[in-house]
Amino acid sequence: MAEENLIQRSIRRIYSNNKDLLRRIFFSIKNENVRNQILQAIPFWVASFLTGLVAVMYSLIFGWAEDVTSSILHGQRWLLFVVTPVCFVFAWWLVNKYSPYSRGSGIPQVMASIELANPKENHLIKGFLSLKVIVVKIASSALMVMGGGVIGREGPTIQIASSVFESINNMLPSWWPKISRKNVIVAGAASGLAAAFNTPLGGIVFAVEELAKTHISYFRTALFTAVIIAGLTAQGLAGPYLYLGYPNLQNLTAFVFVGIILVGVIAGMGGAYMGRAILQMLAFMKSVKKGNRVFYVISFALIVASFGYFLGEDAIGSGKEVMTSTLFSDDKNVEWYTPIVRGFGQLFSFSTGASGGIFAPSLSVGASVGSVMAQWLELSASNTNMLILAGMVAFLTGVTRSPFTSAILVLEMTDRHNVIFHLMLAGMLAGAAATLIDRKSIYDRLKDQYLDQVRKG
Repeated sequence: MAEENLIQRSIRRIYSNNKDLLRRIFFSIKNENVRNQILQAIPFWVASFLTGLVAVMYSLIFGWAEDVTSSILHGQRWLLFVVTPVCFVFAWWLVNKYSPYSRGSGIPQVMASIELANPKENHLIKGFLSLKVIVVKIASSALMVMGGGVIGREGPTIQIASSVFESINNMLPSWWPKISRKNVIVAGAASGLAAAFNTPLGGIVFAVEELAKTHISYFRTALFTAVIIAGLTAQGLAGPYLYLGYPNLQNLTAFVFVGIILVGVIAGMGGAYMGRAILQMLAFMKSVKKGNRVFYVISFALIVASFGYFLGEDAIGSGKEVMTSTLFSDDKNVEWYTPIVRGFGQLFSFSTGASGGIFAPSLSVGASVGSVMAQWLELSASNTNMLILAGMVAFLTGVTRSPFTSAILVLEMTDRHNVIFHLMLAGMLAGAAATLIDRKSIYDRLKDQYLDQVRKG
């Protein structure tokens, strides 16, 4: 693409003009160990800084696209039946035409890249992580959410960040000390999640729990550095914000644990069923002739548009409004069908094959599950908030099978450390319940599919 070529030419021109100077400076350091440590650290510093910049830019684009949808919902709502199909088809076309492995969340592609980070298969990573992936990922997901797609930007940010790290690593000259490619990709993914949610601990835990297959001592310095620099860069541009805010969790009663247990099991199983349904829908779409897929994309778009037209803002979009309204408004109730509608919206949006993540939508489904359960149990406002947070952790765990990452993310989004054990309980129950549906997460299933595809050529 033209954008990618321009970026590549600019970076290579800057490097070629200064490579001799850089080489003289670093080889003037007499201690070889010190010199190598500095040289190995620099790519992580540069990539982390760029990740923070790109993450903030992406969040602004994504937010602007959501504002377009909101203006349609509060204006001429019937326009959804025009805007949504157009956006969905164009988003799908971009991925299908220019970067097929930019589809979906991006996390399975990063997981596959980590497995391919070996001398025999390094060349296969290019399809998953590149400058082209960054451009297509941002454009496609922004179009999807502009059309009301039930997707998030957090998973895509992880693939984007790993692409930034991989691109910087590929530009290093031959004399540069070798850097573990696996460490580069893992650090990129962690920094991407940290910058997307402003959750540094969540990024680290995600890298250890979901991505890393080696002991953390082998890459902890690179990982911590990447998360810190990317997070600070994002904070410097966007401010030290909380993704959600400070919900009231005072005066929790012992009875709230009954709700947490119920929500943990129900939402965990719901997340697992969601992953299974998406996999089945993707398999169906793969069986459809390429020329006919556009008709299914349009059909999915019209279904999502119908949700928005008849049920309003709670039914479409990334779902952040659902989370904030249930946690912070006086009326914490949602309709009993909200989790179901948002779940189907997530299913149809993800199944188009365009770009878009499932982190934020999964959190919103979990939040609505917790709200509905709190209504049935007739809980107080603070206990209701606790069940909403527990539902968020549980549903995300059911999808990802990463209970600790889910708990830490929700903890950092709300800065409510007094309920960490409540959140971990919800995550552990959800993880156990989800394994009854499927032993593997949707990420693992998709990762295996991607590996088969690239290895077979």
